[in-house]
Amino acid sequence: MSKRDFYEVLGVAKGTDKKEIKKAFRRMAMKYHPDRNPGDKAAEASFKEVNEAYEILSDDQKKGAYDQYGHAGVDPNARGGAGAGFGDVFGDMFGDIFGGAGGGGRSSVQRGSDLRYTMDLNLEQAVRGTTEEIRIPTQVECKPCDGSGAKPGTSSKTCSTCNGQGQVRMQQGFFSVQQACPTCHGNGKVISSPCGSCHGEGRVQEYKTLSVKIPPGVDTGDRIRLTGEGEAGVNGGPSGDLYVQVSVREHKIFTRDGKNLYCEVPISFTDAALGGEIEVPTLDGRVKLKIPEGAQSGKMFRLRGKGVTQVRGGGQGDLMCRVAVETPVHLNKEQKDLLRKFHDLMEATKGKHSPKKSSWFEGVKNFFEDG
Repeated sequence: MSKRDFYEVLGVAKGTDKKEIKKAFRRMAMKYHPDRNPGDKAAEASFKEVNEAYEILSDDQKKGAYDQYGHAGVDPNARGGAGAGFGDVFGDMFGDIFGGAGGGGRSSVQRGSDLRYTMDLNLEQAVRGTTEEIRIPTQVECKPCDGSGAKPGTSSKTCSTCNGQGQVRMQQGFFSVQQACPTCHGNGKVISSPCGSCHGEGRVQEYKTLSVKIPPGVDTGDRIRLTGEGEAGVNGGPSGDLYVQVSVREHKIFTRDGKNLYCEVPISFTDAALGGEIEVPTLDGRVKLKIPEGAQSGKMFRLRGKGVTQVRGGGQGDLMCRVAVETPVHLNKEQKDLLRKFHDLMEATKGKHSPKKSSWFEGVKNFFEDG
């Protein structure tokens, strides 16, 4: 029985690039895989045919001979078996699960892990900038063994199970995967005499104190990276980084929105009615704020340049002061009598001095009359 054309087997045209051939192989291999078609002899035969076609068409040299001479141009004895192509491609698909596939093992040199530290600041520190010392636990290179994990005067040996590759290939029927070597756990080397200080890990935990400079204008959520201040690498690998995460505590007086600060300023109803000058706080000290006659509760006043200069630039923000007219409490008899007289005088003017109140009641009256 003559063999089918390999391009026909994979369902691609002659001249298709290797990437598309690989995609076609994956699709056909999954379709005819024995695990998906238990006991189906036809599917098993098709699966072998798909593997053979991919093995030839994925190899530039074999593909060239096949394109020129057909099946006669391909020497069966030169092939490594149908299962080889399948194992390589599915290793790519499942590499993240089984620790990678393809030639070569995992490198035993690894970069250290990054660390994160949350730094709590008050508003003044965040706005003006500060320098703070922090103490963090971290993995550092073991000094007695210089990070090798082996007892001083000894050295690690190449793993005999994986021959230093760090990975072994497991073959089950047509399915082939690579996984970390169970003997060396993917390192490619075995330590027969571990270091007494780090017990073969090559790293030990220590606390270290760092001085962190916080630039002016930072806000909650900002991060500062300290390169190389994370955990030490494995087997001489580079250290990770330390990320300092900024968290700004709530302030008793001010709230912040970007580069602007906001605060609420209580004023008496006499100051609101007659106007005047009051002192308001800023991050740089007290300043005078002029209140005009007839100021209403909720009125916002802007103090330019009294806000925040953001760390990313953009100019100095402002301080927004919202006045809140305070109703007097705990009045004595004389004060109450004076207020009643004041009330009577106000009523006699028929709303002239309370335009909002008059217009509101007029609107209520019209609402019920219209209804």
